[in-house]
Amino acid sequence: MAKPMTKAQLVAALAEETGSDKKSASGHLDALIAIITREVSGGGAVTLPGVGKIYCRERPERMVRNPATGEQIKKEADKVVKMTIAKALKDSVNG
Repeated sequence: MAKPMTKAQLVAALAEETGSDKKSASGHLDALIAIITREVSGGGAVTLPGVGKIYCRERPERMVRNPATGEQIKKEADKVVKMTIAKALKDSVNG
């Protein structure tokens, strides 16, 4: 399996693809991350066309097991960030 792309590599690729410098590409990437974080943490969702949809989902209170002791513990309700991958991206990877 290939190593994941680092932020520096992503910024360099974005700068090359858009024909801009790395500083402005980094600023745009940081702005995009801030927008996604603000929207999802507020309970909304963000759709990245061709990539997928990032959203927040609430999980109900449930019983979990401590793997070290085997003890059952009640875990409070919480929120998790989920992502649904776009069909176009799945098809490009698989075909």
